[in-house]
Amino acid sequence: MGKRVAVVLAGCGVFDGSEIHEASAALVKIFAPSIEQRDVINHLKGSPTEERRNVLVESARLARGDIQDLAELKASEFDAVIFPGGFGVAKNLCSWAVDGKNCTVNEHVNSTLQAFHSAKKPIGLCCISPVLAAKVFPGCEVTVGQDKNVDGRFPDAETASAIAELGCKHICKNVNESHVDKANKIVTTCAFMCKAPLHEIFDGIGTMVQEVLKLA
Repeated sequence: MGKRVAVVLAGCGVFDGSEIHEASAALVKIFAPSIEQRDVINHLKGSPTEERRNVLVESARLARGDIQDLAELKASEFDAVIFPGGFGVAKNLCSWAVDGKNCTVNEHVNSTLQAFHSAKKPIGLCCISPVLAAKVFPGCEVTVGQDKNVDGRFPDAETASAIAELGCKHICKNVNESHVDKANKIVTTCAFMCKAPLHEIFDGIGTMVQEVLKLA
């Protein structure tokens, strides 16, 4: 029997929601919080608009409508949970985009992470979403790639320092690798935190998914 994996989205689109390639690489049973997005970005121009959108409604675009409110997610019904990345994680699932390491985490995101962790069920996170684990589980191990902007490929390398300031251990990894925190059953990979070809990013997400399934 296949593993039951829940995927939590933050909207639809890299700049204000979930990164679509990362989400599609991991889609299973899908959830999102029913909250207003922090902002709405015109993905053609790369600039904010005056629109207001709902995270659950926008995430339904990625899920082809087959999605549930995150408030309804029960850890007892799943073997694992995965959080794809995208700026929506830092804007909608928590306030990292504005507050950095001093951010707050959405109550349903927090309770979901705590529920899976308490049940000793694996949690997979990629791109910027490992900051959720760093905020909720002090002392855990995660990766967002490298802690230095190696060859200009890791422009957001300072995120690793912020993670360390939260009392967590950042593990440097290449884009096609993932890190497994066996003690906490947390699996992370950097994905688009690295400027890399899409196939290398998919390889990294693939290793994250496989490691999550091994732990499930």
